[in-house]
Amino acid sequence: MTHPESVETRPEPISRGKTAGIDARKAEGLLQVDPTASFAFPLTVSDRAAAIALTAETLTGAGVEPADRVVVALNNDGDLGGVLVAEAAAEVATAAASVGPRGRMRLLRTLENVRANVLVGTATGLADFLARLHLEFLVDPLDLQLRLILLTGEITDSKKIEHLGREFGAQIVELFSDPVSGVPLAHKAQKAAALTPTRDDLLSLVPPSTPVADGDLAEIVVRYPWHSSLRDTSLRTGYLATTDGAALAMPTHTYGDLILIRGRWVSFAALTKALRGIDGIAHWELRIGRQGTLDSATVFVSFNRDSLVTNGMWRGRIAQAITAITPISIDVEIDPQVREDATPPSIHDDRGHHL
Repeated sequence: MTHPESVETRPEPISRGKTAGIDARKAEGLLQVDPTASFAFPLTVSDRAAAIALTAETLTGAGVEPADRVVVALNNDGDLGGVLVAEAAAEVATAAASVGPRGRMRLLRTLENVRANVLVGTATGLADFLARLHLEFLVDPLDLQLRLILLTGEITDSKKIEHLGREFGAQIVELFSDPVSGVPLAHKAQKAAALTPTRDDLLSLVPPSTPVADGDLAEIVVRYPWHSSLRDTSLRTGYLATTDGAALAMPTHTYGDLILIRGRWVSFAALTKALRGIDGIAHWELRIGRQGTLDSATVFVSFNRDSLVTNGMWRGRIAQAITAITPISIDVEIDPQVREDATPPSIHDDRGHHL
């Protein structure tokens, strides 16, 4: 097994926590702002055309054909991923629509009315859709006659992929998408061992910027040779993948400040800043799980005095502070025990994804 130090010898790429040399006050074109408004990715008219062309190449490589009719069920805010993928799909297929991930009945009606045979979404989103087809809508998923399902935006496992393919009777292909621009850059067939990048010099591996427990994990880096002002920029993604020579595998973990929940990136630093100003918090922990089809997230709070444990106003302040910084639904749970000692916040990921 090749260590990531021998895979990547170029200058140190920039963390996603930085602006990668992009000054949003001077950037031109369409600015794609992340959900926490800490990063702006600029797209001029020519850049957007290049992004759509690159996405179209990736979709073609993943198996989208000219006769296909495509429905995209991805987020459309922040990185505009859903809209961009649908625009690119319309370039290489007969028709494409972007409906977003919310509203399972709306997704069902869109698939039926558009007569789509290709569906793009996240693994957990489509698993939830599948469950609702069986339990609520009483629809046989095979009746949708999907030929191809493209999964992106999440870390998933082979069992879930096999289950989705079997239930829908469709071929499953994973896409690796740049978490900043939303552009799909590579694909992986269900039985393939590694990713197939759409073009050379888009993806590479570097050692993690901070140590992780598994020494055989490397961080995936994205480059932008297609972009007018970011050609020399390389950006750490926060995704970790196993290293096997120079081959690029689908990511198996995330690490660092950004945590992937329901296909969205949540900033732990932004959460920390938002809760720091609320008096009486001795400790809080972000707890992430996947008991059913979707990720769940809870902030478990310990107070330093008994009067706050049952104080509904304090609980409401915490919930409002969280809602103000992320579109992800995060529950608030209060520790019934008072904790006098103050300790730094922490993360507990029952999924085993975040290191």
